[in-house]
Amino acid sequence: MMFPAMINAQMNDELKSLYDADEQERIDQPKANTTEYKATRARDLARCERVMEIIEADKLDTAEDYYRAAHIMNHGDTAEDARNADWLALRSSALAYRSARWLAAASYDRWQMVQGKPQKYGTNSVSDGRGDRLWDVDPGTTDEERAAWNVPPLAEQLRKPQEANRHKTPLSQNELREFEANAPEWLQQALKRWRAIENHIE
Repeated sequence: MMFPAMINAQMNDELKSLYDADEQERIDQPKANTTEYKATRARDLARCERVMEIIEADKLDTAEDYYRAAHIMNHGDTAEDARNADWLALRSSALAYRSARWLAAASYDRWQMVQGKPQKYGTNSVSDGRGDRLWDVDPGTTDEERAAWNVPPLAEQLRKPQEANRHKTPLSQNELREFEANAPEWLQQALKRWRAIENHIE
Protein backbone atom coordinates (compact mmCIF):
# COMPACT_ATOMS: atom_id res chain seq x y z
CA MET A 1 0.00 0.00 0.00
CA MET A 2 1.28 3.48 -0.93
CA PHE A 3 0.87 6.27 1.62
CA PRO A 4 -0.54 9.67 0.48
CA ALA A 5 2.78 11.42 1.15
CA MET A 6 4.58 8.94 -1.11
CA ILE A 7 1.97 9.38 -3.85
CA ASN A 8 2.24 13.17 -3.62
CA ALA A 9 6.04 12.99 -3.77
CA GLN A 10 5.80 10.95 -6.97
CA MET A 11 3.32 13.45 -8.43
CA ASN A 12 5.63 16.33 -7.49
CA ASP A 13 8.55 14.60 -9.19
CA GLU A 14 6.43 14.07 -12.29
CA LEU A 15 5.31 17.70 -12.22
CA LYS A 16 8.92 18.85 -12.06
CA SER A 17 9.77 16.63 -15.04
CA LEU A 18 6.85 18.10 -16.97
CA TYR A 19 7.97 21.61 -16.03
CA ASP A 20 11.58 20.94 -17.05
CA ALA A 21 10.42 19.58 -20.40
CA ASP A 22 8.21 22.63 -20.91
CA GLU A 23 11.14 24.94 -20.15
CA GLN A 24 13.34 23.06 -22.61
CA GLU A 25 10.74 23.56 -25.33
CA ARG A 26 11.03 27.34 -24.91
CA ILE A 27 14.72 27.31 -25.88
CA ASP A 28 15.27 28.00 -29.58
CA GLN A 29 11.62 27.53 -30.49
CA PRO A 30 10.88 26.44 -34.07
CA LYS A 31 9.36 28.82 -36.61
CA ALA A 32 5.57 29.12 -36.43
CA ASN A 33 3.50 26.66 -38.44
CA THR A 34 6.39 24.32 -39.23
CA THR A 35 6.21 20.59 -38.58
CA GLU A 36 8.56 21.06 -35.62
CA TYR A 37 6.38 23.85 -34.21
CA LYS A 38 3.23 21.73 -34.50
CA ALA A 39 4.99 18.88 -32.71
CA THR A 40 6.02 21.28 -29.93
CA ARG A 41 2.45 22.49 -29.52
CA ALA A 42 1.18 18.91 -29.38
CA ARG A 43 3.61 18.19 -26.52
CA ASP A 44 2.52 21.43 -24.79
CA LEU A 45 -1.11 20.32 -24.88
CA ALA A 46 -0.27 16.81 -23.67
CA ARG A 47 1.53 18.34 -20.67
CA CYS A 48 -1.48 20.57 -19.97
CA GLU A 49 -3.75 17.54 -20.01
CA ARG A 50 -1.54 15.67 -17.56
CA VAL A 51 -1.29 18.68 -15.24
CA MET A 52 -5.07 18.94 -15.13
CA GLU A 53 -5.21 15.29 -14.11
CA ILE A 54 -2.76 16.00 -11.28
CA ILE A 55 -4.81 19.02 -10.20
CA GLU A 56 -8.06 17.05 -10.27
CA ALA A 57 -6.39 14.38 -8.12
CA ASP A 58 -5.65 17.16 -5.59
CA LYS A 59 -1.91 16.41 -5.62
CA LEU A 60 -0.47 19.94 -5.57
CA ASP A 61 1.19 20.60 -2.22
CA THR A 62 3.68 23.45 -2.34
CA ALA A 63 3.92 26.96 -3.76
CA GLU A 64 6.41 25.62 -6.27
CA ASP A 65 3.97 22.90 -7.34
CA TYR A 66 1.35 25.53 -8.10
CA TYR A 67 3.92 27.64 -9.93
CA ARG A 68 5.08 24.77 -12.14
CA ALA A 69 1.50 23.79 -12.92
CA ALA A 70 0.68 27.42 -13.80
CA HIS A 71 3.74 27.69 -16.04
CA ILE A 72 2.68 24.63 -18.03
CA MET A 73 -0.99 25.63 -18.26
CA ASN A 74 0.03 29.06 -19.54
CA HIS A 75 1.20 27.31 -22.73
CA GLY A 76 -2.23 25.84 -23.40
CA ASP A 77 -4.53 26.82 -26.27
CA THR A 78 -7.78 27.92 -24.69
CA ALA A 79 -9.09 30.72 -22.51
CA GLU A 80 -9.85 28.10 -19.85
CA ASP A 81 -6.20 26.97 -19.87
CA ALA A 82 -5.06 30.57 -19.36
CA ARG A 83 -7.65 31.16 -16.63
CA ASN A 84 -6.45 28.03 -14.83
CA ALA A 85 -2.85 29.22 -15.17
CA ASP A 86 -3.81 32.55 -13.62
CA TRP A 87 -5.56 30.85 -10.68
CA LEU A 88 -2.61 28.54 -10.07
CA ALA A 89 -0.11 31.40 -10.22
CA LEU A 90 -2.19 33.48 -7.82
CA ARG A 91 -2.31 30.51 -5.43
CA SER A 92 1.46 30.13 -5.67
CA SER A 93 1.92 33.86 -5.03
CA ALA A 94 -0.38 33.66 -2.00
CA LEU A 95 1.93 30.93 -0.68
CA ALA A 96 4.80 33.44 -0.96
CA TYR A 97 6.49 32.12 -4.14
CA ARG A 98 7.83 35.41 -5.46
CA SER A 99 8.31 34.39 -9.12
CA ALA A 100 4.61 33.61 -9.33
CA ARG A 101 3.63 37.29 -9.30
CA TRP A 102 4.94 37.91 -12.83
CA LEU A 103 3.42 34.62 -14.00
CA ALA A 104 0.04 35.61 -12.57
CA ALA A 105 0.17 38.84 -14.59
CA ALA A 106 1.32 37.01 -17.72
CA SER A 107 -1.36 34.33 -17.49
CA TYR A 108 -4.04 36.96 -16.87
CA ASP A 109 -2.80 38.77 -19.98
CA ARG A 110 -2.93 35.54 -21.97
CA TRP A 111 -6.45 34.91 -20.73
CA GLN A 112 -7.48 38.31 -22.09
CA MET A 113 -5.56 37.78 -25.32
CA VAL A 114 -7.15 34.46 -26.29
CA GLN A 115 -10.53 36.12 -25.79
CA GLY A 116 -9.48 38.80 -28.29
CA LYS A 117 -9.26 41.49 -25.59
CA PRO A 118 -6.38 43.89 -24.84
CA GLN A 119 -3.97 42.58 -22.24
CA LYS A 120 -3.59 44.48 -18.99
CA TYR A 121 0.13 44.36 -18.19
CA GLY A 122 1.75 43.89 -21.60
CA THR A 123 3.57 40.61 -21.00
CA ASN A 124 2.46 38.74 -24.14
CA SER A 125 3.85 39.09 -27.65
CA VAL A 126 2.63 37.17 -30.69
CA SER A 127 3.84 36.52 -34.21
CA ASP A 128 1.89 38.38 -36.89
CA GLY A 129 3.63 36.41 -39.62
CA ARG A 130 6.08 39.22 -40.31
CA GLY A 131 7.65 39.24 -36.91
CA ASP A 132 6.84 39.43 -33.20
CA ARG A 133 4.69 42.22 -31.87
CA LEU A 134 3.27 43.13 -28.48
CA TRP A 135 -0.37 42.14 -28.18
CA ASP A 136 -2.69 45.16 -27.74
CA VAL A 137 -2.41 46.66 -24.26
CA ASP A 138 -5.05 48.40 -22.14
CA PRO A 139 -3.78 52.02 -22.02
CA GLY A 140 -5.30 52.49 -18.58
CA THR A 141 -2.75 50.24 -16.87
CA THR A 142 0.11 52.15 -15.24
CA ASP A 143 3.74 51.15 -14.84
CA GLU A 144 3.13 51.30 -11.09
CA GLU A 145 0.53 48.54 -11.45
CA ARG A 146 3.00 46.55 -13.53
CA ALA A 147 5.72 46.97 -10.91
CA ALA A 148 3.36 45.59 -8.25
CA TRP A 149 3.33 42.33 -10.23
CA ASN A 150 7.05 42.34 -11.08
CA VAL A 151 6.35 43.36 -14.67
CA PRO A 152 8.78 45.80 -16.35
CA PRO A 153 7.56 49.18 -17.67
CA LEU A 154 5.57 49.18 -20.90
CA ALA A 155 8.42 50.80 -22.85
CA GLU A 156 10.62 47.82 -22.03
CA GLN A 157 7.87 45.40 -23.00
CA LEU A 158 7.58 47.11 -26.38
CA ARG A 159 11.32 46.75 -27.01
CA LYS A 160 11.42 42.98 -26.44
CA PRO A 161 9.68 41.89 -29.66
CA GLN A 162 11.66 44.45 -31.65
CA GLU A 163 14.90 42.97 -30.35
CA ALA A 164 13.67 39.42 -31.02
CA ASN A 165 12.88 40.32 -34.63
CA ARG A 166 16.51 41.18 -35.32
CA HIS A 167 17.39 37.50 -35.08
CA LYS A 168 14.42 36.09 -37.00
CA THR A 169 14.06 35.27 -40.68
CA PRO A 170 10.76 36.57 -42.10
CA LEU A 171 8.28 34.03 -43.47
CA SER A 172 8.03 33.59 -47.22
CA GLN A 173 4.77 34.62 -48.91
CA ASN A 174 3.61 30.99 -49.00
CA GLU A 175 4.56 30.51 -45.34
CA LEU A 176 2.77 33.75 -44.45
CA ARG A 177 -0.44 32.65 -46.16
CA GLU A 178 -0.29 29.28 -44.40
CA PHE A 179 0.43 30.97 -41.07
CA GLU A 180 -2.60 33.25 -41.40
CA ALA A 181 -4.87 30.41 -42.53
CA ASN A 182 -3.90 28.22 -39.56
CA ALA A 183 -3.84 30.92 -36.87
CA PRO A 184 -6.46 30.59 -34.10
CA GLU A 185 -9.60 32.66 -34.56
CA TRP A 186 -8.61 35.28 -31.99
CA LEU A 187 -5.30 35.87 -33.80
CA GLN A 188 -6.92 35.90 -37.25
CA GLN A 189 -9.24 38.68 -36.09
CA ALA A 190 -6.29 40.63 -34.70
CA LEU A 191 -4.34 40.21 -37.95
CA LYS A 192 -7.27 41.67 -39.91
CA ARG A 193 -7.49 44.57 -37.48
CA TRP A 194 -3.76 45.31 -37.59
CA ARG A 195 -3.62 45.07 -41.41
CA ALA A 196 -6.57 47.47 -41.68
CA ILE A 197 -4.82 49.98 -39.41
CA GLU A 198 -1.60 49.67 -41.40
CA ASN A 199 -3.42 50.16 -44.71
CA HIS A 200 -5.24 53.20 -43.35
CA ILE A 201 -1.95 54.74 -42.21
CA GLU A 202 -0.35 54.07 -45.59
